[in-house]
Parts: sequence; C-alpha cells; structure tokens
Amino acid sequence: MSILHVNKNNFDSIRTSEKPVLLDFYADWCGPCRMVSPIVEEIAAENPQYLIGKINIDSEPELAQKFHVLSIPTLAVLKNGKVINQSAGARPKAEILAMLKG
Repeated sequence: MSILHVNKNNFDSIRTSEKPVLLDFYADWCGPCRMVSPIVEEIAAENPQYLIGKINIDSEPELAQKFHVLSIPTLAVLKNGKVINQSAGARPKAEILAMLKG
C-alpha cells in the first residue's frame, strides 16, 4: 500500500479508518526524518493491514499541534480514532512495528 500525504482536509477520513493508522510527522529539512522515511515506506509496502500517512509539520502546523508534536520525527499510532502509541525520534523498523501491534 502506498503512503498517504495527510493534511487537514483528508485527516478525518484517515482518523476514522478501520485499520490501525501510523502517522509520521516530519519536515523536509530534518535529517532524522530522512532516516525514518524509508523505514516507514518499507512498512507501508509490506503491511497492507495498516494505513500509513505522512504529515509535513511545516505545511500542516495545526495537525502537529493537535498531536502535541514538539520534536520530529514523531510517530503516532491511532486505533479507532484514538492515539494508542506515540514516540519522538528515529526508531528502528522493529520498534515501529511493535508500536503498531500495540
């Protein structure tokens, strides 16, 4: 499955997904974000049971504020519209998958 680029216009449809959702808050200028991005893309390609979205904090500051994003990358996992897991900083693939499995 491909990665969705999340913005305030499509956020509600993503938030209400029946699948667990992984949101990757990033910025183009962020080095650690560029390290996490290929891992997130790999997870999206290998795991169609999850909905994967990326949120650029520079173009979507309201969403970043809603999730209390203070540093990037921040990864948030939603189930049934609620955040069940959130972490800041670069994470290895195994940790991200563990977050998704809850």
